[in-house]
Amino acid sequence: MMKFGWSVAVMSSMVLTEAITSFGVLAQQPLYLAYPPVNHKTTADRIFFVGAAATEGLVSINGQPIKRSLAGYFAPTFPLQVGDNRFTIRYKNQTIERNITRLSNQPNLPQTAAFAPNSLVPQSAIARLPGEEICFGAIAAPAARVSVTIGNQTLPLNLANQTQLPANSALLTARNQSTTLSEGQFQGCGHFDRPGSFGMPQFLVQLNGQQRQLPGAGTVEILSPEALPAVEVIAESGTARTGPSTDYSRLTPLPKGTVAQVTGRDGNWLRLDYGGWILQSETRSLALGQPTQSVIRSVSSRQREGVTEILFPLQVPVPVTVSQGDRTFTLTLHNTIAQTDTIRLDDDPLIKRLDWTPLLPKGVQYVFTLKTEQQWGYSLRYEGNTLILSLRHPPKFPRQDLQGARILIDPGHGGNELGSSGPNGYPEKAVNLRVSQLLAQQLGQRGATVYLTRESDRDLSLQERVALIDRLQPTLSISIHYNALPDGGNAEQTQGISAFWYQPQAHDLAVFLEDYLVKKLNRPSYGVFWNNLALTRPSSAPSILLELGFMINPQEFEWVIDGQSQQRLAQTLAQGISDWLQAKASNQN
Repeated sequence: MMKFGWSVAVMSSMVLTEAITSFGVLAQQPLYLAYPPVNHKTTADRIFFVGAAATEGLVSINGQPIKRSLAGYFAPTFPLQVGDNRFTIRYKNQTIERNITRLSNQPNLPQTAAFAPNSLVPQSAIARLPGEEICFGAIAAPAARVSVTIGNQTLPLNLANQTQLPANSALLTARNQSTTLSEGQFQGCGHFDRPGSFGMPQFLVQLNGQQRQLPGAGTVEILSPEALPAVEVIAESGTARTGPSTDYSRLTPLPKGTVAQVTGRDGNWLRLDYGGWILQSETRSLALGQPTQSVIRSVSSRQREGVTEILFPLQVPVPVTVSQGDRTFTLTLHNTIAQTDTIRLDDDPLIKRLDWTPLLPKGVQYVFTLKTEQQWGYSLRYEGNTLILSLRHPPKFPRQDLQGARILIDPGHGGNELGSSGPNGYPEKAVNLRVSQLLAQQLGQRGATVYLTRESDRDLSLQERVALIDRLQPTLSISIHYNALPDGGNAEQTQGISAFWYQPQAHDLAVFLEDYLVKKLNRPSYGVFWNNLALTRPSSAPSILLELGFMINPQEFEWVIDGQSQQRLAQTLAQGISDWLQAKASNQN
């Protein structure tokens, strides 16, 4: 990590020079294809070809001349049929061959009494509470009859009448419409009231006088409410989710030490009694009968340098959730019964008032009304059985500069992680670093102390970057990136600047900077997104990720790598950060 003060010198151009030397050879070749790679496989119905050739002469794909930028870059899109698709990219006497395999995202329906491979649901061992609905599924020929036997029950499975939702990434290509569920999807649900192990479900398919029976992939267990197992979170920040896979949305992370009962299982995921799911590997089992509920009485607060801490003494570290609104911060303690008569909260630079409400049957909700538009970051931790909520105060600066501001700049990717590539093979990691260093210089000249997560072309994990944010707790954290599209997008037409945020305290910053850059630089807008990204998730500081243009767009790439444009971008972004912080400081004085 590199730290810059106000007197930062012009950074060395060694890294950039090396990158240009390494990848400039590619740009000088008469024909170069950056994407797609050899033997590429995709489920998309179209593919874009990103590449470059010398400016004189024509480039064709399968005999069709394609449009290029002034520098010779191209990114046309072609449709794909299911199966193999052969493409010949030709420039003068040079050719590049690509075979793109489009995989079907629909299962192969059996034509006999059989099930499609890996289609039986549940696909792993599950456990639920008595009376809960348990659903079973399979894929077979639409004309078949399908049933499942579990314990002493036999459930018919009927053809499902549902829609299929697009992947989250479809939003980035403006193709996020629902589609009709594929044929042959069978589903049925049942209830089991008696605790115990029901073993492996047995699936039966019948068609044209033939039948076949197959065991499911996982056992079914009904837990006893009187003997629920309990676990303790051992991860520093337990990743709680709305369901049992990484496809489900994140909930408030559970502080290390949190204790809860297990009310369900799905493979290696555990459902905790307050509703969140967590990986079993982030927990340890506790002795049966260990307390998992708490009483809460008095609550107190204390001030530290730039922080207000609220202390909640508990008998057991319980699960928590957080929600934030305009001038409010809400903390909910689950599995907690209120016996509170006294709360101490002195005059505080951040908190105007604290209101609390018992949530029956077992929960307590605390609503902090703030004196300012927002807190500046928060963290939760357990010290023994006491939950400590830390709320950061908004920073104060002199009106004319950023003296006192501590800004972390994260140049995305690095080392073996190239990021996206431009038409001539120039890697995103290099331009990320170049612009980050220019930005650090500009912010330093305005009085800020600037930190770079990396100052050279080296590997740096997402976990290491996030840890730096949480350790330094800067005034702001900005991750610098350049964009690309998933398969199915239109690389030739899509361009623009975008901003990504996750925590509410970062929303206004994301909106302001995206709009500021678009207007001041006269660039297209790709939009502002709430997005579950590693570099937007930190709650300890307002943290955003900027995508400053598309590496794969031929015209925009010329702007992305232009030295003068990079200088202007860094100057404009630094001024935008300064204007936003100054406006926040003025509103709080």
